[in-house]
Amino acid sequence: MNYASHIAEQLNLGQRQVEKTIELLEQGATVPFIARYRKEVTGSLNEIQITAIRDLLVKLKELDKRRETILASIQDQGKLTPELEKQILAATTMTELEDLYLPYKPKRRTRATMAMERGLEPLANEIQKQYSCNLDQLAERYVNPEKGVNNTEEALAGARDIIAERVSENAQARNKVRNIFRRSAMLTSKVVKNKEEEGGKFESWFDWKENAMRAPSHRILALFRGEEEGVLRVHVLPEEDDGAFEALERQFVSGRFDSSEQVRLAVRDGYKRLLAPSIETEFYNLLKEKADKEAIRVFAENLRQLLLTSPLGQKRILAIDPGFRTGCKTVCLDAQGQLLHNETIYPFTSVREERAAIAKLEALVEAFHIEAIAIGNGTAGRETEEVVKRCHFKGKLIAVMVSENGASVYSASEVARREFPEYDVTVRGAVSIGRRLMDPLSELVKIDPKSIGVGQYQHDVNQTLLQESLHDVVVSCVNSVGVELNTASRELLSYVSGIGPALANNIVDYRNREGAFHSRQELKKVDRLGDKAYEQCAGFLRVRESNNPLDRSAVHPERYALVEKMAHDAGTTIEELMKSKELRGKIHIEDYVSPDCGLPTLQDIMKELDKPGLDPRAKFEIFEFDKNVTRIEDLQEGMILPGIVTNITAFGAFVDVGVHQDGLVHVSQMANRRVNDPAEVVHLHQHVKVKVLSVDLRRHRISLTMKGL
Repeated sequence: MNYASHIAEQLNLGQRQVEKTIELLEQGATVPFIARYRKEVTGSLNEIQITAIRDLLVKLKELDKRRETILASIQDQGKLTPELEKQILAATTMTELEDLYLPYKPKRRTRATMAMERGLEPLANEIQKQYSCNLDQLAERYVNPEKGVNNTEEALAGARDIIAERVSENAQARNKVRNIFRRSAMLTSKVVKNKEEEGGKFESWFDWKENAMRAPSHRILALFRGEEEGVLRVHVLPEEDDGAFEALERQFVSGRFDSSEQVRLAVRDGYKRLLAPSIETEFYNLLKEKADKEAIRVFAENLRQLLLTSPLGQKRILAIDPGFRTGCKTVCLDAQGQLLHNETIYPFTSVREERAAIAKLEALVEAFHIEAIAIGNGTAGRETEEVVKRCHFKGKLIAVMVSENGASVYSASEVARREFPEYDVTVRGAVSIGRRLMDPLSELVKIDPKSIGVGQYQHDVNQTLLQESLHDVVVSCVNSVGVELNTASRELLSYVSGIGPALANNIVDYRNREGAFHSRQELKKVDRLGDKAYEQCAGFLRVRESNNPLDRSAVHPERYALVEKMAHDAGTTIEELMKSKELRGKIHIEDYVSPDCGLPTLQDIMKELDKPGLDPRAKFEIFEFDKNVTRIEDLQEGMILPGIVTNITAFGAFVDVGVHQDGLVHVSQMANRRVNDPAEVVHLHQHVKVKVLSVDLRRHRISLTMKGL
């Protein structure tokens, strides 16, 4: 198969673009590197297009591998005809391949194989010819009690079993039934007897029915989870009068003879017993795959937005992991996120302890020159925020509620134990909360993305696909922001293009042994970091203290000579060129176009010279909840409140209004127009205004609207 041609057609891209991208991928280039530094080669394909090419290439290679296995298997059976080989070589999907292989696939004993063992295949062949004959006389020849065929009815039943299996394995028949399923299959669910009370959360689906191909992903996953938990029975089948029998009879039944009636009975049995269940399984898997892809897409987009949340920056932070009975674990961090001090305060045990806690917070802020306070948004978060507001600090200080999602996972992880071997999980959790305020991306990369809590049904979807997709998102975010070589953790470095965990360890070991890097060039001294890895990673790493100003930018070292020539031609230095807009304005980039460096790269270079190492993340904004609303009981219908978007799903967005229970803005309540995708309207951690529609205290459910606000 010509991979490039097939992929170009599928993705509506130029064949040469795809060929060159495949070439780069095969040479070990990463998606971020290709998208950023090989625009001339690919025709400026973006990360999404390059990832699609990569993923489709993997699928096509898997298809070819399976094709080889199938051809070898049929060849070994001595049944590979030139016509069959031609069909197998022409197949472009896994479904086509498997349909062609099905009649030759080694299988467990079936009613048809047992009938063949009893010598009834010739009878089946005769009946399938559908000519006028005395059926009883024909069947009588195959009665053989020694082989378990005691009478003509048993002989005919065995022959029908063989024909039924042939019908179910016929590629044309399978496609006909597939088309019927595609057009009219219904997704239905019924509650399992006596599971009504136990499965109360699935009550909406106790008697459900809708067109399967139009069912939204979140509903498919909800139904399948109900089935997995033994509460629901789910089916994906067309209605009884869907026309499947008629379509199959037109294909297999001819004439009006007794033998034709036997074929008709076999066709109906083959459909009900074999073909319909087989295609139902196929469509069940198809729906699951479709739902998985959508859920993973939503999760991946949420993760991207979370990782690219605005950083406060390098500030001295006091971070609090709140708790009522166990107290609030409090840590002080320097501007690089290093732990300076930790202790526990107990503001909720008595009035005296509250006063002591306030005094302690005021003293810590003074002693460690704290510039901002981070408060975990879990249990006792709002109450802790109120305590902080009652403090009298000497300077102006911001206090920010920070998401705790995944903090407990980090604090118990090997990464946290390695960073803080002498401290317990509560201290580590508080440190993580503080660092998240400074730089969410640097801290969140230490946690398995699945544990961050911005997904929908993440434990139900294909875990391999989920892991791959989330890994792609983290890699994309890390490389789009860039990484400071001298302060980055092992975990952050491991996501940089071309590095990975082993080289990340080597970089940190070198840094610990030799001190800070003084230039990008010095990376080449790191053990096992060769020319290829250097090419892939150098442009995404920053060395703030380097003597070469380009080391602080996203300009790739392979273009340093070009920038030096620009500066020389302008009669200045690189540093002055980066400082002076007037000097840059004199450069005509068209003069520097060459066979390997075109306008896209030159335009990128000029942007970097203008704002070297610019962080693409938005500027940090302070947010405050309504101070009069701290519990769900405080909510009243019609209230308009500030909130933060905490999760986006296919059916709406969850918003934190500060009552320890997120409210749902259903997709129908997001705008005064039809909204197909909630991500069109909101993004993660967005500050929004919402109105309370209803509050269900018993089920802890809050309905919100954004309409007109």
